[in-house]
Amino acid sequence: MPFGLPEENQQLTYGGYLKIRELTSLQQLMSDPLQHDETLFIIIHQVYELWFKQLLHEIDTIIDRLNQDDPLSAHRLLRRCIEIQRVLVNQVAVLETMTPMDFLAFRDHLNPASGFQSHQFRELEFVSGLKDRRYLKNYREGSDERARLESRLDGPSIGDAFYLMLGRRGFDLPAGEDEQSSQRRIHQLTRIYEESDKHYDLFLLAESLIEYDETFALWRLHHIKMVERMIGSKAGTGGSEGAAYLKKTVDRKFFPELWELRTGLSRR
Repeated sequence: MPFGLPEENQQLTYGGYLKIRELTSLQQLMSDPLQHDETLFIIIHQVYELWFKQLLHEIDTIIDRLNQDDPLSAHRLLRRCIEIQRVLVNQVAVLETMTPMDFLAFRDHLNPASGFQSHQFRELEFVSGLKDRRYLKNYREGSDERARLESRLDGPSIGDAFYLMLGRRGFDLPAGEDEQSSQRRIHQLTRIYEESDKHYDLFLLAESLIEYDETFALWRLHHIKMVERMIGSKAGTGGSEGAAYLKKTVDRKFFPELWELRTGLSRR
């Protein structure tokens, strides 16, 4: 039966449309004896994955709107992404209602699973601009997860679409990873701020990109402190370095040149 359509002579219900029965059957505990807080742990992470799915849905549309030279529409959807990120940050506080002993009571049953393996999170990083082929080794060749990540690696990021749109608007943004090309791009991006009256739609979009980047970093930071609070410096369940690894990710920026241009801004 197609999703959301009632069977013959049966009206659509709230539970039927949202698949509530199926949804609430997905929390399968691994602990033995069963631990009260494992339900919370599973639900929090399942909800994260649902929000990751929505963020990817929004970002794909944002890229499409940028390709259509519609920065205000992209800005509006970025505002939605930012609010979703705030929810992700606030969910950390719910996890922190567990004590370390609550978590340790079922943690060993999670091996070798790890949040490090979330392909949707890696997709978010890739499509936001942090592309790193080394992460592919964590996914089996031929798997759907690896295929999705390979597609993200080969496809445009938000930053790519943003720069291409700016090029169509008359900004000279040379390609290249060298310092000279980067400084030229920063100089051009600075025009959006220094001439914001002429480029107000681009200014709003650029500020939303920065806030999207900042809020993602805040989620990383809150996540690190939560991990330290729960397990200290222990290794992660999937064999990662745990909090030590997470700390290495805090300063990763999706749009480094939008951040760097602020150093050279002066009062008009």
